[in-house]
Amino acid sequence: MNIQISTNILLPILQASISILDRKHTQPILSNLLLELENEQILIIATDLELELTSSLKLNSDENGVLAIPARKLFDICRALPPQSKLKISKTDNQVKITSGKSRFMLSTLPAKDFPKMIEDDLHRSLEVDRVDLINLFSNTSFAMASQDVRYYLNGLLVEITQNGIRTVATDGHRLALADVAFANKDAVDVSMIIPRKGVLELLKLLAASDDKTVHLSIGNNGIGVTVGSQIMKIKLLEGNFPDYKRVIPKESNNFMLANREELKSVLTRTSILSNEKFRGIRLTLNENSVKAIAHNPEKEEAEEDLEVNYTGDDLEVGFNVAYLLDVLGILKCESVRLDVIDANSSCLITDPEQPSAKYVVMPMRL
Repeated sequence: MNIQISTNILLPILQASISILDRKHTQPILSNLLLELENEQILIIATDLELELTSSLKLNSDENGVLAIPARKLFDICRALPPQSKLKISKTDNQVKITSGKSRFMLSTLPAKDFPKMIEDDLHRSLEVDRVDLINLFSNTSFAMASQDVRYYLNGLLVEITQNGIRTVATDGHRLALADVAFANKDAVDVSMIIPRKGVLELLKLLAASDDKTVHLSIGNNGIGVTVGSQIMKIKLLEGNFPDYKRVIPKESNNFMLANREELKSVLTRTSILSNEKFRGIRLTLNENSVKAIAHNPEKEEAEEDLEVNYTGDDLEVGFNVAYLLDVLGILKCESVRLDVIDANSSCLITDPEQPSAKYVVMPMRL
């Protein structure tokens, strides 16, 4: 089995594949890539048993064969060679030979038959989705996912698909992010699934690196496959019941503030400098057409700043984790932002008043 390929073609694929692999793998074969050569096409497969990325390339070769090759070493070799080097990969009994110009490398390999692949028989529902829409949905909500929470179903992104569109929801128990995109798909079957955190982040990289207009989703009971150009990412879904997020989203209130997003972001950023480093608490005092941001820390230091806003509701004082507020203000791209607060013990609803298809909820803090 012989493969000849240019490093400038191979490197982007290896970069994406390396990102999939788990450095703490329990099986040595999982540190390898599987290369399958058949019918003038090579498939490069990486997996950590939860994610699988398959990249396909056309090659001028009439050979067939399969081999497992150490992923990190192949990547380091390609990266160290001069740009646009020609690479030749050939297989012997228990080794892989890599040559390029005057360079020669011999790598140990494992039996290709031991390489695990994710089952795809279950992926029976199909859907075409606009790539940019999917990027926006994931980007606008994924920051609110939990990380290593014992409630494992929070360590992912809820994706709901209906005939009218797609909704994504993420929460870590302290904040929640929701985004909708509408599209007409009469053939769509209602689907609710939780994509794990790593799958969401790796899928975002894959989508961002493509310039295709649409992507193809294949959905099953336990997994999802996403085809982006010549690459397919399969993701094992999280089991469990996502919280009833609709109960958490407060209704719009008479106590709402309209503020310039960048100005509010700057005020909160400056005030947060003297907030408690552990709890990041900040107090907002709302009065007629004014909001005051106040922060304290255990060293008895204090920061305070006033901002002119559009507010005519009740006088209120409420505390929040300032990092959560800044995350939302960083995600939104609107000029003006709306904050709805019912009272000092209620969650804050943050929206773009021009495009309310995305909603952000931040729980209050006792300060």
